[in-house]
Amino acid sequence: MDWAEKYRPQRLQDVVGNAAAVRQIYEWARDWSREKKPLILYGKPGIGKTSCAHALANDMNWEVVELNASDQRTKQALERVAGSSSTTGSLSGASHKLILLDEADNLHGQADRGGARAIVEIIAASQQPIILIANDYYALSKDLKAATEPVQFRALQARSIVPRLRHICAAEGVTCDPAALDEIAGRAGGDMRAAVNMLYAAAIGKERLEVDDVQTSTKDQRSTIFELVGGVLAGRRDDANLLRMAMEVEDTPDTIEQWLEGNLGHMPDFASRARGYACLSRADEYIGRTYRRQYYTLWRYASAIMLIGVADAAGGHGVHGRIMPPARWRKMGASKRQKAVRTGLTRKLSEMTHIPENALREDFFTAISILVEQDPEGYVRGFNLDADELNLFIHDKARATKIVKDVAKEEKAKEKKASGKGRKTKENDPPEDPGEKQQDLPPGQATLF
Repeated sequence: MDWAEKYRPQRLQDVVGNAAAVRQIYEWARDWSREKKPLILYGKPGIGKTSCAHALANDMNWEVVELNASDQRTKQALERVAGSSSTTGSLSGASHKLILLDEADNLHGQADRGGARAIVEIIAASQQPIILIANDYYALSKDLKAATEPVQFRALQARSIVPRLRHICAAEGVTCDPAALDEIAGRAGGDMRAAVNMLYAAAIGKERLEVDDVQTSTKDQRSTIFELVGGVLAGRRDDANLLRMAMEVEDTPDTIEQWLEGNLGHMPDFASRARGYACLSRADEYIGRTYRRQYYTLWRYASAIMLIGVADAAGGHGVHGRIMPPARWRKMGASKRQKAVRTGLTRKLSEMTHIPENALREDFFTAISILVEQDPEGYVRGFNLDADELNLFIHDKARATKIVKDVAKEEKAKEKKASGKGRKTKENDPPEDPGEKQQDLPPGQATLF
């Protein structure tokens, strides 16, 4: 077993750092009631969010039901696993069941379609505590943020990481040079999991750990696209460093160009932006030639022109705001989601009406749209439409959401009324006569008497 898992905190008192966040989580759990909002723990990876949730469950004697990014998190899957768990008690004797959804900010694509909306619905109906975990709080939907209470986890300081590493060394019988532990803690960048993994890689099979042993177990220090864009817009004149960062990021020059273009709005004036666009335009010519000729050596010229040119145009003004992905990506993502909804709706209607998908899409979709606009509530019930699918017909997102919610409330009220009436009828029925025998009918045969 690797040391990161072996020495995972089992109690809240074992969690390193983020004392305010840990206290907030404990107070939420201590006084938990159905009126309390679920928590969303957010922060960079490796700083103890998931470990803190599991430690809380141990302290409170709660059973944990966990879903993470490796699981399919469609609306149906979430309702089947988390939905049923959130409305039923524990069979293990635990006082509550903690519903834990890891990487809640990574609900995307057709595989997770409807997942974010299902989480909001599960939260509304839950009778059990729920904790969501995310790396990027701003990637969550507005509905999800409104339904939860945020708890921020911050990167750990090196001086907080060193005592934990010293404890692990003592438990494993490894004599560690203090300088080696300081080196690991400094290079981890506030990531406890990375620090423990670095210690494990350096100390495994050794009885003593020296500073030189740490060199081969350094955490991956590659630059990110955010650091690259921030460095360019900050106007750094270290051209070699900018080119090195461009080589380290995982994105290709054409993607870097789109990131820079999407963030030129941080430049102070129109003249600077014009110069920046001119450099990107020139770099784009080299990118086009690269793909046409399949001669990828030209990428280095594109990178040099766009990075050094835009940095010079920025003039050291810096970045005053958040670095965001290109706006066109959001538009393309919305178009892709709409196409996925249309494809799924066409397939569902084809199965219900026994009409081929192509014929339904080309010959009947317009006629169905007119009918749905005249009676949206009836077709929501008849076709079991969700808000996204209804919006394809009526082209009004707010109205579609309201109609679907109203229909769902009506159906729940009918079910509740029917179940109550059934119980009342059963209580008022006279007891059966043991001597009376009911005549069995052949299958498929009915009688009025």
